[in-house]
Amino acid sequence: MPFPWHEVMAFGLGRLGWSPETFWAATPHEIDAALRAHRTGQSPAVPGRDALRALMAAHPDA
Repeated sequence: MPFPWHEVMAFGLGRLGWSPETFWAATPHEIDAALRAHRTGQSPAVPGRDALRALMAAHPDA
């Protein structure tokens, strides 16, 4: 069975609105994760306030 390039490209470029550069730079794992999230209707977890503060402390703006 050949790889379904047409469907994967339609999903990445059309449904997700990725630019061609973003689509072609994405790894197979990233595309798979996007497909799975879309199929299950789940969004990635949003960090809580404490986690966000820790990220901001670890990576401050210049």
